[in-house]
Amino acid sequence: MKVIFHPRYMDHRHPGTHPERPERLEAILVKLDSLSLVKNLIFPEEIEENVSNLVHTEGYLRALSTMTSDYLDGGDTFVSSETYEIAKMAVSGAILSVDEAMAKNKNVALLRPPGHHAGADYGGGFCYLNNIAIGARYADLDRVAIVDIDSHHGNGTSDIFYSDPGVLYISTHHHGIYPGTGVSVAVGENSGEGYNVNVPFSTGAGDSSMKLALEDIIDPILRQFSPQLILVSLGTDGHYADVMTGLSLSSQCYIDTGEKLASLADELCGGRISYMLEGGYHIPSLAEIIAGMVSDEPMNLEFTKNIDKNKKGEESVLDTTNALHRYWDL
Repeated sequence: MKVIFHPRYMDHRHPGTHPERPERLEAILVKLDSLSLVKNLIFPEEIEENVSNLVHTEGYLRALSTMTSDYLDGGDTFVSSETYEIAKMAVSGAILSVDEAMAKNKNVALLRPPGHHAGADYGGGFCYLNNIAIGARYADLDRVAIVDIDSHHGNGTSDIFYSDPGVLYISTHHHGIYPGTGVSVAVGENSGEGYNVNVPFSTGAGDSSMKLALEDIIDPILRQFSPQLILVSLGTDGHYADVMTGLSLSSQCYIDTGEKLASLADELCGGRISYMLEGGYHIPSLAEIIAGMVSDEPMNLEFTKNIDKNKKGEESVLDTTNALHRYWDL
């Protein structure tokens, strides 16, 4: 699997100690190097045209480009004079990721800053430009599926495509934490009704719950939607070692989930799939998950606890099934 990266991603910093920091990518690169996988690195070139306006308003882009030292949401999402240009380079990485996927080259894009909390005219949650949403629009296909496995609901992505039947958005996330959106009955509106799928897990949900969501919700809906491209918002902050959320997924579960989605892509859309990094703040587990996904060989993993063996998220999956059964055969 190819890995998309650009050194410019390391230049984005928030003041003080912040969970979304360059060390996240540094650790991934070190891990990949230790496994002789850095040979798979490819680097995006800056996009000449402004593809960000495929999803973002001109007013928002103009405001973001002129900010020099401010916050988008209280004290979490800092904007410096360099932020806009670095965020545009992350978008360039997303575009390259889509191009590679369309050429049937599976890839993971190590994008910073992340993007799935950025809406058409707002940012927040460490996000400025919505990388994966821009990538979906750039693909210019009739049916694109976005599967968001970050532990925070991708409210920006959801909002952007809430009325769009051409982009299926599926999210598994921890219910009740930032940004507070993504309830099971939020299924889209107008012509997009039924194409917004949320599985809001309760605290403690982990490996068996994710497997259930894959079997009962994600697999059947993807098959019925028949996407031409699958894009994955890859956040690992639902890991049991990550203190940012209260889920309990293991490293192996994330790797297995990635493999399951890749298998579905092979079956449904000729292997056209890419993974774009969102969150994940426990750096050692983040690094081993990415390495495990990139490697063609099984890895010795450090974070292997299976805390949720009894489907703690079963009720959440049932709620989603009840909310979506009128639109999909579940």
